[in-house]
Amino acid sequence: MNVVPGVDVLLAAPREYLGFDGIGLVTNPTGVTANLESTLDAFHKHEDIKLKAVFGPEHGARGDIQDALDVPSHRDPYTGLPVYSLYGDHRAPTVEMLDGVGTLVFDIQDCGSRFYTYVSTLTYCMESAAKHGVKVVVLDRPNPINGVTVEGNVLEQGYKSFIGLHPVPIRHGLTMGELASLINGAVNCDLSVVTMKDWLRDNWFNETGLPWVQPSPNLPTIETATVYPGTCFFEGVNTSEGRGTTRPFEYLGAPWIDEKKWAVSLNGLELPGVRFRGCYFTPTFWRFKNTRCSGVHVHVTDRDLFKPVETGVCLLSTLKKLHPDEFKFNGPSYDSRRHFDLLAGTDRLRVQLEQGTSVEDIVGAWEAEANRYLKERERHLLYEVEGQR
Repeated sequence: MNVVPGVDVLLAAPREYLGFDGIGLVTNPTGVTANLESTLDAFHKHEDIKLKAVFGPEHGARGDIQDALDVPSHRDPYTGLPVYSLYGDHRAPTVEMLDGVGTLVFDIQDCGSRFYTYVSTLTYCMESAAKHGVKVVVLDRPNPINGVTVEGNVLEQGYKSFIGLHPVPIRHGLTMGELASLINGAVNCDLSVVTMKDWLRDNWFNETGLPWVQPSPNLPTIETATVYPGTCFFEGVNTSEGRGTTRPFEYLGAPWIDEKKWAVSLNGLELPGVRFRGCYFTPTFWRFKNTRCSGVHVHVTDRDLFKPVETGVCLLSTLKKLHPDEFKFNGPSYDSRRHFDLLAGTDRLRVQLEQGTSVEDIVGAWEAEANRYLKERERHLLYEVEGQR
């Protein structure tokens, strides 16, 4: 049975969810119906929806902006509506942007990882809505890497940033609607979630019957999303995370890496659900542009057994041991904190890797905080696993 996303549920009876309010829509190319019609276009033409303004997150409302580049505000060429950027001078809607808007609708596909910036955009939208008396409606979508598996450490208070605002593990196991419920405990906006029909928490995206629309330029496939919770760490060290190739976050490397030794070392660990192949690649943009890199290609052989975060730590640990002189954590970037620490949500992981702490000890220390999170998470779950209906 195919999953019905929140947008299709809402479009069947929009006034039931939106009343007669003026609508602001926060969306990007992943905001589509099950038939691949843009939520923006569907809202614009629907006679019962008064769409007043559009808001674009990182990469833009139409998804044409690369990673970490400012998104300009503009007028949408197809609808003529104002499109306000939430990834530039403003990260939250201002009172001027919300003029005539009574309900802010959020329809964006998450990727299941804490450091994906759309969750921060959702948070700032909820905070702005609470401040200005605007309602928030989240149109829910699947967690593409399933809503059961949780992995990684919980973000610490001192490491909040736009790539991680909330005390959740790296792989959080929630949908965007469930995350909104968790976030709202601190925000207290007028929130409602339009839930999906027929989604089960243990579904992976390719089991939903829905078409995959890449959430951002460097997350092209479900395979990329599967490894991303662990290989995104490589943004914070002096290697390429595969941007500028056809396999971002699956290719990892640098000009100074001995790819054969790295692959042999990793495969010798016999990590569950994954194998590593030594490879070469030349990024066409980003780090090491037009420079041949050697490294590994991460091949997931069983995604249900695969532990992306633990695998990411193993990748870092083995690389540091093989190349202790060349391997470096990048210095501070966005602020006085290191980008790696913001990704990790702590400086502990970096310090442990620098000190040569075993991966087993690093991962074992996460158990207590993960158990506390799981108890909190239970209160916000909107869907069941197969067999629990």
